[in-house]
Amino acid sequence: MPTIVRTHLTALRALLVMTVLCGIAYPLLITGISQVAFSDKANGSIVKADGKDVGSSLLGQNYNLPKKNPDDPKEDPVPDPKWFQPRPSANNYAGDNSGASNLGPNSEDLLKAVNDRRAAVAAFDGVDPASVPADALTASGSGLDPHISVAYAKEQVNRVARERNIPADTLNQLIDKYTEGRSLGFLGQEGVNVVLLNKAVNETK
Repeated sequence: MPTIVRTHLTALRALLVMTVLCGIAYPLLITGISQVAFSDKANGSIVKADGKDVGSSLLGQNYNLPKKNPDDPKEDPVPDPKWFQPRPSANNYAGDNSGASNLGPNSEDLLKAVNDRRAAVAAFDGVDPASVPADALTASGSGLDPHISVAYAKEQVNRVARERNIPADTLNQLIDKYTEGRSLGFLGQEGVNVVLLNKAVNETK
């Protein structure tokens, strides 16, 4: 058999072997391990309500009132006072376009946005603008973070309690329940998962 033919056959066999190992066996092995060891996370940590998928505990989302004119892209969204609100998102929580605004601390646009948000959040929650936490004013690095600070969650309690006619003590207990500790016990700060918190609030009678 000519050398060039043997070389091509060897290359073809190597290609087939690596295709089976890396393209079939390895993905099946990893998929099987993930489904057995942590199936919830492997399947997207889907949050269900009334048997329907309503989000993921890994991704933040907006809680706004329905638009008066759904076809008007210029109509500004209005937050729904019945829900705990997430932190701002530079990409409107679009999972296919994660990222930050890339505006630095000296950006006039960022300073204006922070001041506008401070006034809006204070008016919405009925609090002193000076008490509005930083995470209510700035977006996360990914724009997808479902967590807010405990301070921001507590700030919203009176509004949600009033709108839903739920005792504030009940909401504070739910905040404590859905507060997650620091990563690895020492990285970052405690955070409240807004998606899971709102699901629990909606199920509270």
